[in-house]
Amino acid sequence: MSTVFTITLLLIGGGVAATLYRLVRGPRMLDRAVAVDVMTALAMCGLGAAAVAWDNYTALPDLLVLSLLGFVGSVSLARYFSGGPR
Repeated sequence: MSTVFTITLLLIGGGVAATLYRLVRGPRMLDRAVAVDVMTALAMCGLGAAAVAWDNYTALPDLLVLSLLGFVGSVSLARYFSGGPR
């Protein structure tokens, strides 16, 4: 495991810790929704960093699925919270 990969994992871990704090502590439901979206993005970053570090790109379809789920989830939550068409 290279030093760059270790530093990357530490930074992603710090982001996960801060996001979990916001997920638990967030006073409104929108804060929690944003925290879940950020957690999805951090999972994607972790998968991408691991794929590059280990030179194994079989996780790329997983990244595609995570990105699509994150986008659709964010749009649907924003539409729900804004009181969109029903």
